[in-house]
Amino acid sequence: AVELVETGGGSVQAGGSLRLSCYLSDYGYARRCVGWFRQAPGKEREGIASIDTAGVDTFVADSVKGRFAISTDSFKKTIYLSMNSLNPEDSGTYYCAASDGRYHSSMCAPVRPGPFGYWGQGTQVAVFS
Repeated sequence: AVELVETGGGSVQAGGSLRLSCYLSDYGYARRCVGWFRQAPGKEREGIASIDTAGVDTFVADSVKGRFAISTDSFKKTIYLSMNSLNPEDSGTYYCAASDGRYHSSMCAPVRPGPFGYWGQGTQVAVFS
């Protein structure tokens, strides 16, 4: 079974930084797109960044471009979301997800929930002013 585990959430003051980690259990066995999504209470889930496990295709949403970055560490089977200059609007539950089926670059750009069949449990991010 494919498992994803997010860690790194927490509370941070506006202007601060956090780095979220997503451990993908089958990293390296199949090429997948791994995306980061977030959802605030009462709002739709938003795709904010993605990268494929080969490190070739990447996407960062305009809403976070310049502040967030996505990267991978294949040895650790981990995908990171580095978040800088956080503001209260960045608060919410952050999920990582992995695509299922045969990989295609369209899965990763733009990032949207459809191609992602595997989801982590989410990690909370709270940014206070």
